[in-house]
Amino acid sequence: MPAGEVPLPDAPAETAPPSGGWATNGKKNFLTSILPFIWPPALTAGIFVAFWYLASYVIIPDSADFILPPLHEVIQKGLLTWRNLEIILNSLWVTAQLALIGLLFAVVIGIVAAVLMSQARWAERTLFPYAVTLQAVPILAISPVIGLLLGYSFRSGLVVVVAITIFPIISNTLFGLKCATRNLHDLFTLNRVGRLTRLWKLQFPAALPAMFTGLKISAGLCVVGAIVAEFFFWDVKGLGHLIFFKWSLVGQGPQYYMAIFFCCLLGLVLFLFFGAVGSRVTRHWRG
Repeated sequence: MPAGEVPLPDAPAETAPPSGGWATNGKKNFLTSILPFIWPPALTAGIFVAFWYLASYVIIPDSADFILPPLHEVIQKGLLTWRNLEIILNSLWVTAQLALIGLLFAVVIGIVAAVLMSQARWAERTLFPYAVTLQAVPILAISPVIGLLLGYSFRSGLVVVVAITIFPIISNTLFGLKCATRNLHDLFTLNRVGRLTRLWKLQFPAALPAMFTGLKISAGLCVVGAIVAEFFFWDVKGLGHLIFFKWSLVGQGPQYYMAIFFCCLLGLVLFLFFGAVGSRVTRHWRG
């Protein structure tokens, strides 16, 4: 070694991790991260199942046990019996079509109405009171009138679905279109930006979070609207028709509750879908 040089310390020898150490730690970290998301709904489901059996075997008298059959009987007859499940799935397809097509019409009409109201004060003063009134109208009361005017068909069901689902879309979209800050509007004004460009590049991006909030609300309402429509319009033989028919027959409780379960499942799937799309579209707005 030349004079004056300081010897470098030897590099520490690399030691191999214990066999399975990393894999074990990774598995533990994964389980630890997902456990807070699993145990609350699992605990709630356990409480729900326990209360179901308590009500079925203890609270409800034997003379009225057809009102709430045991949960395993509901699953056995409503889900694991193909003949009954096939009827429920066919009805689910009809209800899904009615709900989705009605929601599509509500989205188009609601966004167009919100855009008009955001661009002209007179349009907001003219249209918004009628939107609020439509939200307050009891659909159960006017459904027979709709049936007499348009027939007891799929078309009448669409009118009911649109009437129930359109207000959250209008109100949330209008709120979102007005969310752009004054400074950004002034910047667009200084650059002599036209009304359509301002709407497309400023107001619509600012409105996306509120729009998807309205869509998630309407996702559940469209299923409710489809069920209500099928209660009145018997030409539409979906889950609502099936629920009404099964409830009127003694001993059809398992099919009745399984039809309700699929209604809830449809609403949940639509809610999660719009939530996922909204998170995907607006994820750049979050830190």
